[in-house]
Amino acid sequence: MKLTGAPVAVVLCMISACATAPASRGPQLPSDLQRVLDDYSAAWEARDSTSLAALFAEGRTVVPNACPPVNSRAGLEACYSGSGGPIDLRALDHGVGTEQAYIIGEYAEQPGDPASGKFVLTLVKVSGRWLIVADMDQPYRQSPTPQ
Repeated sequence: MKLTGAPVAVVLCMISACATAPASRGPQLPSDLQRVLDDYSAAWEARDSTSLAALFAEGRTVVPNACPPVNSRAGLEACYSGSGGPIDLRALDHGVGTEQAYIIGEYAEQPGDPASGKFVLTLVKVSGRWLIVADMDQPYRQSPTPQ
């Protein structure tokens, strides 16, 4: 199946067979999605791989950047062991459905610094809480051009 150029929300719906379009969209995150970014930042800055792994869905195949796909929090904890440091995550866009969501953003080392890369988090709702199933990021090769 070729997904080149497909909007992220469409890809999410294709993956999870969702029946509804995202309920909200835009740079201002709902508080439950902002919590994901805040908790991720806090765990990353503290180099706390246990807390970071807790943000991911258990028993699902998740796709972190730091290692091959894993399907357990223990695997994620090992994957992220030793990783972390200063980070400022900035949401640029998001989409929220009933059971899946995504956040597209940029990151920098410190607030106010120019963005040094971009990321996409794909989330699923488990017991009323958003958990990550894919964490993909890419550093910019050079400073991004403002849109």
